[in-house]
Amino acid sequence: MLILLPPSEGKASPSGKGRLDLDSLAFAEQLGERRARLVEALEKLASGPEKKAIAALGISAGQAGELARDAEISTAPTGPASAVYTGVLYDRLDFSGLPAAGKRRAAKSLLISSALWGLLAPGDRIPYYRFSMKAKLPRIGGLPAFWRDALAEAMTAAGHDEEGGLVLDMRSGAYSAAWKPKRARLVTVRGFTETGGRRKAISHMAKAVRGDVARIALSAKAMPKDLDALAGLLEGEGMTVETTAKTLDVIERA
Repeated sequence: MLILLPPSEGKASPSGKGRLDLDSLAFAEQLGERRARLVEALEKLASGPEKKAIAALGISAGQAGELARDAEISTAPTGPASAVYTGVLYDRLDFSGLPAAGKRRAAKSLLISSALWGLLAPGDRIPYYRFSMKAKLPRIGGLPAFWRDALAEAMTAAGHDEEGGLVLDMRSGAYSAAWKPKRARLVTVRGFTETGGRRKAISHMAKAVRGDVARIALSAKAMPKDLDALAGLLEGEGMTVETTAKTLDVIERA
């Protein structure tokens, strides 16, 4: 089973001395050239006219201070992606609190989707940055399309798109559009509240649910091999779970 996480808008600022090394990141052979192009284009954009950069990155005028950080991505301190990304999902996942076996499983079975890096392993060292899938850089265009072929090649080469495989998808729509398996089974994790028999999806709760599901799967005595095994594991933790061929729903009843 492969777990695909989204990135987070909120990020921690690494304080180490290490600098970005694109060759050290996961899937360097398939994704390295595109990463280099994006970093160069982003640094150039962020160093230029402020209004143009704000419009291209889809950020607000109040976030203009982030441009200085994007202008120095190549030389900024780096830290593990699992520590750089923050927010509700990553708080609930609590990567640093996983047992040793869970961290080893994450290194093999968890990837983080990213507009700037394509896909990352939890231990990949990256700097703080501001960049999302809605950004449009000069001569790059839409990012889902920019990444699609390279991600397909990387995931196939890594054996993550094989018949009988299970991909647990916790990404948002824009990131999901960049890669979908052709052979493996893609299952989206969703979170709902239910009151008086009426069910409602809540995005904030969904982030918490996804973090919990990832943590429970990685912390188990054995990694679930299929969706039924995962559902049983979650129910054993007190969750109410419903599954279909393409979804895993966690329901919180009032």
